[in-house]
Order: sequence, then structure tokens, then C-alpha cells
Amino acid sequence: MDAMLILGLESSCDETAAALVTSDRRILAHKLARQEEAHRPYGGVVPEIAARAHVEIIGPLVEQALAEAGVRLGEVDAIAATAGPGLIGGVMVGLVTGKALSLAASKPLVAVNHLEGHALSPRLTDPDLAFPYLLLLVSGGHCQLLLVEGAGKYSRLATTIDDAAGEAFDKTAKLLGLGFPGGPAVERAAMNGNPRAVPLPRPLVGSAEPHFSFAGLKSDVARKAGLFAVEDMAASFQQAVVDCLIDRTRIAIGKVDATALVVAGGVAANKAVRGALEALAAEHGMRFVAPPSWLCTDNAAMIAWAGAERFAASLTDPLDFPARPRWPLDPGAEKVRGAGVKA
Repeated sequence: MDAMLILGLESSCDETAAALVTSDRRILAHKLARQEEAHRPYGGVVPEIAARAHVEIIGPLVEQALAEAGVRLGEVDAIAATAGPGLIGGVMVGLVTGKALSLAASKPLVAVNHLEGHALSPRLTDPDLAFPYLLLLVSGGHCQLLLVEGAGKYSRLATTIDDAAGEAFDKTAKLLGLGFPGGPAVERAAMNGNPRAVPLPRPLVGSAEPHFSFAGLKSDVARKAGLFAVEDMAASFQQAVVDCLIDRTRIAIGKVDATALVVAGGVAANKAVRGALEALAAEHGMRFVAPPSWLCTDNAAMIAWAGAERFAASLTDPLDFPARPRWPLDPGAEKVRGAGVKA
């Protein structure tokens, strides 16, 4: 059987992207437009600005991706587009574009959960990664532990009861005057700081509760910003996040039978986080898998790959599939105290 060719579209936050990926893991083209300069004056992503930028660039990006891959739209087997969760204006731009291309070329539409894109992304670059695996999905809007059993098959073990780790990174960067985007800025500053210089809390560490919490840590950074060197604050904050992630992940490891410990999502690009998780996996005799750093942040290659996995499982969607600002991977998971809606 010949490899399938999937066109993927991503526009859930402030990156617009289009990619062509085959079911045998070849990335034929990947085009991405960032909006960091447009949002930098505001210290964070402005949804309306992001949506307008998506409208302007997504068409040309699709054309560029097709040209780079040397294929015509009619040669694509399916169109995969992020349908949520995310900033609803941006999600609608990508999904409507995907629907239009699907209709025009008479190709199946695969509405992809952005989180599933992250969850399956390690399999794009690692053909040996088999189901089921334990996934720490850690990004700007989500922080959860999932048992990944296949496309569309997820069991949530833990989630954040308030803020996500990536959100805490962004807010800490703003408090410390490190700029935007916050995660990379904090990581750079932390390289020159002492991770034990500032006493910061580790919410829920040592407790029997399986979930994450970062609101208290973020609040303590706000109280202590200006009392310590910026580099020491950044390093101490980063170490606190790492300690929380490791403690919670250790609990999850004891509850599942998994082939590997996997990390994905924007925060997975952080070297301190990766290193600590790799050591934890070794401690438990588990294989550790993380996608390349560029595949951790929002991109269309992971959406195309998730589309390929879903298409292979005959999971396609109608043209009236709705855009969703919130869309849990495990909708049947028990609600947790606190935010819960980020589950």
C-alpha cells in the first residue's frame, strides 16, 4: 500500500502553519509564520490580532507548502486541520480553510484535537514508539498526564487544578521583565542563576493527590520579584516547576503499564524539564522519548501526522464539524477541584 499524503493546518494560537506529511513519516514541507513581534508590546497573545494575522497568511502558506513538496492539492489524500482547543478566532480560520480545501478537492476532512497533535507527535520521528505510553503533556494551556493507547484513545491520569506550567512560565517572565515569549526567556535567564537561591513552594509535591498546581508558585514569584537577582529567580522558579512535574509523573508511573515515558508540548522543549524526565525514566527502567524541540511548539507537521493516524483508523469528520475552544482528550475523565475545564 502506498503511503498516504496529508495536508495539515494549524492556527490555534499565534503560529500559522501548513505542512505535508506522509504516513511513512516523511515531512515533505513545513511552513510556519510566527506573530511574536505583533504581540510583544502587549506581553502576551492578543486573540483578535492573532486571528487577523491567520486570515492574511494561511492561504499563501498552503500554496508555499504545496510548491515546496512539489505536489498538487488533488494529490493529497486528506486535509487535517486543528479544530480546537485554542483561541476560537484562530481555530476557526484554520478549520474553515481546511473545510474549503476539502470541499474544493473532494478530499476527506480530519478535524484534529490540537492536544492529540502534541500527544502523537513523538511517533512522527520515532517509529519504534509503540502504544500504550505514558505522556506528560505540558504546554501553555495544559498540563496533564495521559495513558496514550492509540489515536482517539486516551485515559487522563492527572491534570492541573489551576494554571498550566507553560502559563506559569509566561507570567513569571512578565513579572521578571524577561519579555515574550516567556518560556524560552526564563530558560535563558535560568542558565546563569542559582536554582536554590530563592525559597519557592512546590504545590502538591509529596501529596497523594495525582494532579498539578502552579498558581501558588506563580503568586510567590510575584511576591518575591525584585528581592532577588532576576537570574536566581528564574532558575529557582524553573527548578520548582521541574520538581513538581517529576513528583507528579512518578505517581503516574506507578499506576500504569506503559512502553515508555514521553513528554510533548511547548514546555517539553525546556532542557531542564527533559533532563529530569529522562533521569526519572532511567530510574524506573523505562524508555524516554521526546520530539525534537521544533516539534514541541505549535506546528502543522504534528497536525498532519495526527491526521494520518486518524485517517488510517477511518476517523474522518463532516464539513459541519464545529470549532471548539475547549476539547478534552478524555471527556469521560472525572472532574477535578479547581479549574477542571482545562482537563
